[in-house]
Amino acid sequence: MTPEQAAWYQDTFARLVTNVEQVLVGKTFVVRLGFVALLSEGHLLLEDFPGTGKTSLARAIAQSVDGSSSRVQFTPDLLPGDITGVSIYDQRTGSFEFHRGPVFANIVLADEINRASPKTQAALLEVMEERHITADGVEHSVAAPFMVIATQNPIEQAGTYRLPEAQLDRFLLKASIGYPDHASTLRILETAGSRSHEITLDPVIGAAQVVEMARLARTVHVDPTINDYVSRLVEATRTATEVRLGGSVRAALALIRAAKTLAAASGRHYVIPDDVKALAEPVLAHRLVLDPEAEFDGVTTSGVVSQILIETPPPSDRQAV
Repeated sequence: MTPEQAAWYQDTFARLVTNVEQVLVGKTFVVRLGFVALLSEGHLLLEDFPGTGKTSLARAIAQSVDGSSSRVQFTPDLLPGDITGVSIYDQRTGSFEFHRGPVFANIVLADEINRASPKTQAALLEVMEERHITADGVEHSVAAPFMVIATQNPIEQAGTYRLPEAQLDRFLLKASIGYPDHASTLRILETAGSRSHEITLDPVIGAAQVVEMARLARTVHVDPTINDYVSRLVEATRTATEVRLGGSVRAALALIRAAKTLAAASGRHYVIPDDVKALAEPVLAHRLVLDPEAEFDGVTTSGVVSQILIETPPPSDRQAV
């Protein structure tokens, strides 16, 4: 990535964020995380209370990149074929014809994903990793760009199925939108006459440009000292006394990928330690499994990552350039 391309990337990224903030007021960091996930070719997990704008965020991102979107309400009786699609026998031709499911969209909102059975949740694993689904031995590729935004409610756990670690590891980032502050709430109340699903945003860029931005992000320079820093952070999650299962190699790769995108979004063609620090918690925390005793004592994975960031010295910015 050249400095000129980095400047264009920063401007385009800022316009995308500003566009979405017309719907999701006062949540700049979360909106930026959403686009970091999209442009890093990853997926986003949102865990938050009802009514905080999770669905609005997914819809606004899809509209901003002029892409298709679909929403799947996960329920206990949802079947894998309801997501991926099914093959239906055509009596006229005497053959089976594949009918695509809602997963064949640029932005797929998996609403309350933990309410579906593990078998149905697993139907997303292949497409999230491989970007295609296999039906009757035939591969069907999804469109590019492609991102799954999954939501789950942290307070209503009755009748839910906890996401397995293998599926949590497929999400590049995990974030929480949270309630708006007083000023943002007042701005939202001023538009109370319009329902959120009635608001239509003008696209900022097309799907082809999103693919190009994702390609450019992959070319951002990463100094060996940054790779060493990320490796030390991930290794520290494995040796932390409160953690039973630490970050994997996939977690380290995810942190580098996301840091590259954040660097480009900041107008740089190289990664600095602050990029890694800003994304360490959203990338690593949901991949850790705490020791039951530590969890009972009130320890959180976010707290563990924060402590590791304090204890792990980063390289200086001069070394990392």
